Amino acid sequence: MSPKLHVLYFVHDLSDPAVRRRVIMLQAGGAQVTLAGFRRAATVVPGLEAMSPIDLGRTADGKFAQRLVAVAKAALSLGAKLRTVRRPDVIIGRNLEMLALAKRARALFSANIPIVYECLDIHRLLLGQNGISRAMRGAERVLGRNAVLLMTSSPAFVRDYFQRFRQIDAPVALLHNKVLELAGEPSDVRRQVRAPQGGEPWTIGWFGALRCRKSLELLAAFTHRMEGRFDVVLRGRPAYSEFPDFDGFVAGQPHMRFEGGYRNPEDLADIYGEVHFSWAIDFFEEGLNSNWLLPNRLYEGCRHGTVPIAMRGTETGRFLAERHLGLLLDEASVASVMKLFDSFDAERYAALRGRVLAEDRGTWVCDARDCRALVERLRELTAAPEPVMQAA
Repeated sequence: MSPKLHVLYFVHDLSDPAVRRRVIMLQAGGAQVTLAGFRRAATVVPGLEAMSPIDLGRTADGKFAQRLVAVAKAALSLGAKLRTVRRPDVIIGRNLEMLALAKRARALFSANIPIVYECLDIHRLLLGQNGISRAMRGAERVLGRNAVLLMTSSPAFVRDYFQRFRQIDAPVALLHNKVLELAGEPSDVRRQVRAPQGGEPWTIGWFGALRCRKSLELLAAFTHRMEGRFDVVLRGRPAYSEFPDFDGFVAGQPHMRFEGGYRNPEDLADIYGEVHFSWAIDFFEEGLNSNWLLPNRLYEGCRHGTVPIAMRGTETGRFLAERHLGLLLDEASVASVMKLFDSFDAERYAALRGRVLAEDRGTWVCDARDCRALVERLRELTAAPEPVMQAA
């Protein structure tokens, strides 16, 4: 039997539940994982503490300059922090700043260890035409020369960014943000959510990374206009830096409530089983990253039979349109949302839900076979020749 592949995984945020999911994938695929990263909250994600992750310090949402300083400090102290770590077979850097630390770690191990660049969002600072944006893209190109594989979650990231700007010349592994199910299908994953009766409201769930002020205000205005016929339930991690007063605003809405965080995947069946629709829209970086991503909530909601709502013309909208699923919004206005639900009834809801449930399970789910395939793809990198360095 081959020895376990040892992966050194640098992450931008140890308190991000998506990091836990990727670690579980690697471990389920047969890899040994050493985790190192920054924190944007006081504690790491439950379940990762047992790994004793290497803590690189605290960073903050929206404070890019502070993050650069933190990365520089981490680079200086990295040798001491990795002193007791066994030489890895592969190093993964999740996000651009972690790619820089991955390169630094490889130099410290004095070995030609394959570096993988995992990029799941394209920050708006990478997309401008000013000096800062050009410098950042230049830094990414330089660091990307060391990467032998690019892992990303949407074909639009590859098509509209990496290829368009000629950023990374490396093979691509497309890892959709699917629901992780390693023990077979949960017994309650397809439980029936009945249509409202006796004046009960329809319910829209907006779950996950809550960072879009425009969505929050649009949903609040929509529920106000619908006068109690629709409620909105929020769950997940609000990016408080993006809202003047998230808690106060939500508390002031009669048809909107915030129910806190949740465990992924353990709580998904319960939370999506309480709503009829999933808000799969994000205007946070409108026209850029928000148009390109395929969010976690798309896969989570559809896996559990929730009808998705997406913007037409985005990658999420195209994904759903190709499969004839969900409801597509023409524009970001209350009138457009109201038009979606014009003459909406239980029969139409049942038809929409039925189409979601009829979609192949593999569209939404990552299982043990997928985990093994990922680790095998990483193992193959260890036998590949070192990439040829290009001129700057």
